[in-house]
Amino acid sequence: MKSRQDRDVGAKKRRYEQRARAEGVVRTTRRIAAAAAELHATVGPAATTISAVAARAGVPRVTVYRHFPDEESLFRACQAHYLERHPPPQPHWMGIGDPEERTRTALSALYRYFDETEDMTANLLRDATRVPVLQDILRGMHAFFDWLGDDLAAAWQRRPTTTLRAIAGHAVSFSTWRSLCVEGSLREREAVDLMIVLLRHAASRDDH
Repeated sequence: MKSRQDRDVGAKKRRYEQRARAEGVVRTTRRIAAAAAELHATVGPAATTISAVAARAGVPRVTVYRHFPDEESLFRACQAHYLERHPPPQPHWMGIGDPEERTRTALSALYRYFDETEDMTANLLRDATRVPVLQDILRGMHAFFDWLGDDLAAAWQRRPTTTLRAIAGHAVSFSTWRSLCVEGSLREREAVDLMIVLLRHAASRDDH
């Protein structure tokens, strides 16, 4: 029969082993999520296979399935991992009353974020129609863009015209930034200045 001291030692050993296993599970989960994020940013979600994720993470395919039994759980983990490393801009412009300064602050932060996350964002938007789970994941991003466009339009005009709303929505669009700064080779400030000119002109119009 074991002594109380032996039982205590055994219990501590079991707790240590359980904790070590749990930590190992967390590390493996994070490694798989990181591998998926890397592939989504390079080849895109539609071309990312479980075999590729497993190879990038250095684990067997069965391990990926054990940690992520379905596509949605893997994509959610991938999203959380990516956003932890690339957090969206915080709306610190909300306290700015001047519409031009508010717009410049918001668009500058947004365009820098687009520059930082260009590959991932482009791949997600491109593959959304081919990977149904992406549509739900991207809903939050589109909601943020809609909110920001409405906020900037309201900063210029308390009751924004349809034109003003349309221009503000265009200004906060990833495709607008990419067209101006990547394809058009404009600097961030130049692109922001252009959007401010358009918003100022729309806000000065009398037609509603």
